[in-house]
Amino acid sequence: MSAEIQDIIAFVRAHEPFDCLPESELATMCGQIEVSYFQAQSQILHFGESIDSLCLIRSGSVEVFRRTGELYNRLESGHVFGQMGILMNGHVRYPVRALEDSLIYRIPSQVFLDLCEQYGEFGDYFEVNEHSTLQQVVLNQVADNDMTTVRVRDIIQRDPVYLYADASVHECAKEMTEQRVSSVVVFDHATDQPSEEAGVSVALPSGIVTDRDLRSRVLAEGLPLSTPLRDIMSVDLITVEHDAYVYEAMLLMLRHNVHHLPLVHRHKVTGVVSLSDIVRHESQNSLLLVRGIMSQETVEDLVALSPQVASVMVRMLKEDANSHMIGTAMSVIGRAFKQRLLQLAEMALGPPPVPYCFLALGSMAREEQLLVTDQDNAMILSADYNEAKHGHYFKSLADFVCDGLHACGYTYCDGGIMASNPQWRMTLEGWKAQFSLWIEKPDPQALLNASIFFDLSGVAGKTAWAEQLTRFIVNKAKSNRPFLAALARNALNRTPPLGFFKNFVVEKDGRQRYSLNLKRRGTAPLVDVIRLHALAEGSLAQNSFDRLDDIAQSKLLPEGKRDEISDALEYLSMIRIRQQVAAVEAGETADNTVEPETLSQKERRGLKEAFQVLSNAQKFLRYRYTAGPTG
Repeated sequence: MSAEIQDIIAFVRAHEPFDCLPESELATMCGQIEVSYFQAQSQILHFGESIDSLCLIRSGSVEVFRRTGELYNRLESGHVFGQMGILMNGHVRYPVRALEDSLIYRIPSQVFLDLCEQYGEFGDYFEVNEHSTLQQVVLNQVADNDMTTVRVRDIIQRDPVYLYADASVHECAKEMTEQRVSSVVVFDHATDQPSEEAGVSVALPSGIVTDRDLRSRVLAEGLPLSTPLRDIMSVDLITVEHDAYVYEAMLLMLRHNVHHLPLVHRHKVTGVVSLSDIVRHESQNSLLLVRGIMSQETVEDLVALSPQVASVMVRMLKEDANSHMIGTAMSVIGRAFKQRLLQLAEMALGPPPVPYCFLALGSMAREEQLLVTDQDNAMILSADYNEAKHGHYFKSLADFVCDGLHACGYTYCDGGIMASNPQWRMTLEGWKAQFSLWIEKPDPQALLNASIFFDLSGVAGKTAWAEQLTRFIVNKAKSNRPFLAALARNALNRTPPLGFFKNFVVEKDGRQRYSLNLKRRGTAPLVDVIRLHALAEGSLAQNSFDRLDDIAQSKLLPEGKRDEISDALEYLSMIRIRQQVAAVEAGETADNTVEPETLSQKERRGLKEAFQVLSNAQKFLRYRYTAGPTG
């Protein structure tokens, strides 16, 4: 074998997808390669002409154009082009011109097609659309995760057990023992019992009684066994559709700290899924951690428990959970810390003198929280709030919670966006006035606040106030074109880290590493884009993926763009998660950065595609949002 062929083989083997080919096939293919040289600015491929070779750039760089003449991409050494024309109809679909003097390896079309047919991994690399890396990763992730494919109805063990509200505690305990169940569904009247006849509309249950209710509400209180169930049952039921996925049921249990969920189909209870059912089917770590948080008696106990948060994320990643599931679970865990700290604060300070709502802001409100996070929170106070009478109590309450969160690993917000700051404790009307000012006068500080405060969720107290405030914000913002235009301009401030040749623009961090900040230059600006579209369309959703679902219904985005943005957000989020988990397992401090050189070629390609999606999404903002009346 000549030295020239050996050199070609060594180069080709170092690049995807040729690295997956057997050595014998690689050598045979390289023996058929033709080498062509193109001077800078010379045309390599013309639109519509026949194409007989897959092109691999050995040196130099090229520009790829759309048929309209618009620049589509710039490629450099190790990249391929021409595959779409070969796979589609044998004619050039994207014209290519040499940007600088370039050496091109030309692989005969039939050799290329035979390899695609014979080697699935090789063919898969080419036989998908231009954003294949993102889509393949997301699709594979879903396919690998049982929790996103198994319905909750499939894991319950038996039909539900019913009783009526006038049945006694003794009858209930006897029935639960005989039926070997941990809960019974309670109806007010016999006429409310679900009918077996298809299509009959029946009333939903009035409540549920669980073994925990019998312990805490009957035995612990010394109630007689003749007590009717209506006096001790849990009302305001949290239910789940019987065809929901397992992970949706798990997240409902986490969010509401309940252990049983009635399954509902067409206004009929079809079963009850319990914590033990999900524990049998899937990981119990996140569920048990929330239970543990809510049972701790001191701040010191919560601090001792807080290291388990990282363990939960590590376990969920290893079980192939997607970023939505991980972000939601981590956010619910963070909410549980806040809820328990509020309970402990009220135990220490006494009951609140007037009602309040404690707010989560930012990533926790969007249910997109990861390990590296600070605390963003605020409070809505009752209209009856009087600073002179009540101010000291709520200052003490807020300080207790914010200090406790800091001790548990949720660090203080550098910008002071915390309930301990009196600026962020106000009545509902006060908050409405504040948001009106930000929307009507969108100066730089107002826009910065918008990126934080427009994502909010009630954690404890009068959580309905948070929902009222969200509706007010959306209704106020969606009709204000100048505000949306200002928000669009602000969303362009953080650009993706891609250079002229679509190479990464890295930054030197404090440890002298050249890295990319995936939050600051990736997920955060993508979330800004999604939030802007959601506000413009009047979406009340908080989570970015839920907002994208609402946006898709509105037809605001061009065909296919919603999926591109969703895949890009998922990909960037999962790279962040994997980097943070790797740091935890190595005993290092997790952060939001990644060193491109530590990633595989496929991962780097995926990052570039995701950043390009972000870049295109930001360009669309310039077109879509103006201060004029037509938008």
